Amino acid sequence: MTKAFQKIYTKITNITKATCSLKASGVGNDELATVNGKLAQVVRIMGDDVTLQVFGGTEGIPTNAEVIFLGKAPSLKVSDQLAGRFFNALGEPIDGGPEIEGEEIEIGGPSVNPVRRKQPSELIATGIAGIDLNNTLVSGQKIPFFADPDQPYNQVMANVALRAEADKIILGGMGLTNDDYLYFKNVFNNAGVLDRIVSFVNTTENPPVERLLIPDMALTAAEYFAVEKNQKVLVLLTDMTSYADALAIVSNRMDQIPSKDSMPGSLYSDLAKIYEKAVQFPAGGSITIIAVTTLSGGDITHAIPDNTGYITEGQLFLRRDSDVGKVIVDPFRSLSRLKQLVAGKKTREDHAQVMNAAVRLYADAANAKTKLENGFDLTNYDERALDFAKDYSEQLLAIDVNIDTTQMLDVAWSLFGTHFKPEEVNIKQELVEKYWKK
Repeated sequence: MTKAFQKIYTKITNITKATCSLKASGVGNDELATVNGKLAQVVRIMGDDVTLQVFGGTEGIPTNAEVIFLGKAPSLKVSDQLAGRFFNALGEPIDGGPEIEGEEIEIGGPSVNPVRRKQPSELIATGIAGIDLNNTLVSGQKIPFFADPDQPYNQVMANVALRAEADKIILGGMGLTNDDYLYFKNVFNNAGVLDRIVSFVNTTENPPVERLLIPDMALTAAEYFAVEKNQKVLVLLTDMTSYADALAIVSNRMDQIPSKDSMPGSLYSDLAKIYEKAVQFPAGGSITIIAVTTLSGGDITHAIPDNTGYITEGQLFLRRDSDVGKVIVDPFRSLSRLKQLVAGKKTREDHAQVMNAAVRLYADAANAKTKLENGFDLTNYDERALDFAKDYSEQLLAIDVNIDTTQMLDVAWSLFGTHFKPEEVNIKQELVEKYWKK
């Protein structure tokens, strides 16, 4: 229903597949509107020339369509009622439940002023050994998951949601298939953890442009729980490649000159606006962001992962290990730049030494494998290193390993004792004496 004083226009000057333009005054950037009944958002203002992106597409919209500006940007009602619910990109419930009652907050606000931030120092344990042992995460960190499109990254994200030691998990799904959406819903329901998970979902059946709202919706909910409730919040975004593709759709249809790999020139700032919402507050609340970026043909130099790498604090890399037939968190290509803030400080004293020794021995196995492939003879140490690598992948690096950090360290010590002599692992003698499995 049209409210008094809303601006109404009926003359559109240009229409593309995703946008329309018209002459209008007194309109704000990011303001919402309806075009012929379809929801739209202001994406460009040049003088009195205003361009709107139409979320449902512009098909069927005539040049004399009624354009009504709503006088507000996209917003989300925030309260404790968000927990356990599924919403679309517009913040509307899609789980059959009631509307949310709470304060209405505009999405996409600024990131936290650096003077209000605290140095991240709290462990975020995921239960996945390939992360917690080798690439430990810290509250307030921002880190991507790089994966090929055929890898089970959504299953990994669901597992992290189930196991992570956080007060709230916020899932932002972009371009999910209906199967993926139902998978997340069923996993959360069956595990009985819905009370700490909030989900914002855009599926392949929804307009691609709506994906641009998902990260801001998820982060607005995260900021409510982190700031107002002082909670430790983990935001899981999947898949940022779908988000960037939607950015490209809008920018290309606005006739903007594309940059590298057909991406908009604003890609870096568009991604940074999301990732820089990761923060540790002095009062105890925090927002940690893990975001999947799918790779085209494993191309790490593509504009999306390339820009992501400059913004974030490391990366987690999924790889299928043909020797054990499982997907693992690759210890060579993965890196958490903040792990030293908690390894051995918030975890057991031997963590850093065990982590370094295990990866070094895994590297020795990789060298032995190269020798074997090139027809060179293997030493006894080479053969033991190869055996260790298989057990290490199977029992610690595989994404289906679900144990706590203390158990991970115990398993690693057990593998050291099975395959090597104490002097071969290069760990401090006092730690060997304390933890070596006799």
